[in-house]
Amino acid sequence: MPGHIVKSTGPDPDPTEFLYVSLEQKRTDQTKPYDAKKSCWVPDEKDGFVEGEIQGTKGDLVTVMARGETKNWKKDNVQQVNPPKFEKCEDMSNLTYLNDASVLYNLKSRYVNKLIYTYSGLFCIAVNPYKRYPIYTNRVVKIYQGKRRNEVPPHIFAISDGAYTNMLQVGENQSMLITGESGAGKTENTKKVLSYFANVGATISSKKKETEKKQNLEDQIIQTNPILEAFGNAKTVRNDNSSRFGKFIRIHFQPSGKLAGGDIEVYLLEKARVISQQPAERSYHIFYQLMSDQVKWIKPTCYLSNDIYDYHYVSQGKVTVPSIDDKEEMQFTDEAFDILGFSKEEKAYVYQTTSAVMNFGELKFKQRGREEQAEPDGTEKGEIVGKLLGTDGIDLYNCLCKPKIKVGAEFVTQGRNVEQVLYSVGALSKGLFDRMFKWLVKKCNITLETALKRHSFIGVLDIAGFEIFDYNGFEQICINFCNEKLQQFFNHHMFVLEQEEYKREGIEWTFVDFGMDLQACIELFEKYQGQNMTTCSRTHPKIFTPRPVCRSNEDQLSL
Repeated sequence: MPGHIVKSTGPDPDPTEFLYVSLEQKRTDQTKPYDAKKSCWVPDEKDGFVEGEIQGTKGDLVTVMARGETKNWKKDNVQQVNPPKFEKCEDMSNLTYLNDASVLYNLKSRYVNKLIYTYSGLFCIAVNPYKRYPIYTNRVVKIYQGKRRNEVPPHIFAISDGAYTNMLQVGENQSMLITGESGAGKTENTKKVLSYFANVGATISSKKKETEKKQNLEDQIIQTNPILEAFGNAKTVRNDNSSRFGKFIRIHFQPSGKLAGGDIEVYLLEKARVISQQPAERSYHIFYQLMSDQVKWIKPTCYLSNDIYDYHYVSQGKVTVPSIDDKEEMQFTDEAFDILGFSKEEKAYVYQTTSAVMNFGELKFKQRGREEQAEPDGTEKGEIVGKLLGTDGIDLYNCLCKPKIKVGAEFVTQGRNVEQVLYSVGALSKGLFDRMFKWLVKKCNITLETALKRHSFIGVLDIAGFEIFDYNGFEQICINFCNEKLQQFFNHHMFVLEQEEYKREGIEWTFVDFGMDLQACIELFEKYQGQNMTTCSRTHPKIFTPRPVCRSNEDQLSL
């Protein structure tokens, strides 16, 4: 469910139980039975690992009693258990035994106790609770504002304040990388980070009168979220509000630490979702918001019916999501346009363009007699699209069925069959939605550009999560490839550079190769494979050549 920032009118609830381990729980944890020589972890199909007790050893085999059963395990499969004093440890880099089982157990035990944030050295791990906890209020902001990380419990606000403090003290730009698989909570945490910076940046400045009608900068920064989510987020198999694009948001500050503006860069919008979805998925939220009839003037202005199934492009999968109220979300989106300074005419253009994409999917064509030439099978929908886009419907059909191409210095009319025309309509729909999305981002950036002096910025990167579908297209490959590159960045800084630091400081340390980094797979995509061509560029002739090239894709990818 999209989580919008709504200003509270009453007192903020007490967040203590969601941030700290209670004294009673600590006392209970300390009384947990523990034998340093016998307590161990062994693999378990259901839970990953289960705690057991070593009964004896013989060579490379260890006899372990777990869940009332005795079994022999190889030594490599038996891992040590940490002492009770490390129960629900806030920073896992402090664990005596840092192994897979201990990490999983610590994260799980904290999660069960409603503690969703845990540190691992320089990094903060968040486990998505799929419910709302009162740990992002102004009351919580004050807990973390200006505090050192070791003075407060783990939280995304602590990481944010650390970046903010470093920016002010060192005078250098800062960046925060938020990564994880789809549904991990990246977008939600990104919104909390933006909210924190907007709050902290605003509290330093002299507060404006609450009765002032003009929207302030911090509100405008926060209100970019509903617009970007409406046009760039969709339901997938694993996530009801999955970002189908990547974004890098810069929050600019003045030398004093006050907000000075912001800007957004977007990457890899999944255009294929505009015209096709798998059975358990939806297209972008905005299509269903328009059909919710929350804003009464939209349907008549956009020539929309009352039935979502009248529009094939957006009804191939799910059309409703239990966790999302499309009427409420439409209200948030429409209000966000107002806060960001969109005029009513500009809003109408955006809604009409979105409606045009929906109506493009209803254009019908038929083959003309024995010719390989397509012609309109009725012109009603095309005329509606023409009205929405400010063009003539008949001219639109002519351009689709008989496009003009430039050959030398002359223009030649090219005939198209039905299949080719439908491909053109799909490409036009995807291109139109993509350009509208980029225009929206550009318009938001214009609004967030102020005359205030920009001294430094904090950047926040949020990208589409790693997913594997039943059918994976080129865009999903790009998304997963980007995720893996970021994972390499993460691994390099968390593991490789950290161990190199140990070596420089003379710490006795056995270098650990974490493996499974898929570097070979990355090189397959981006490394030149002869003739100054990467794997992707080898397939490009397929895109630009009207007819299939001689060699198959398999031949082209034989490296």
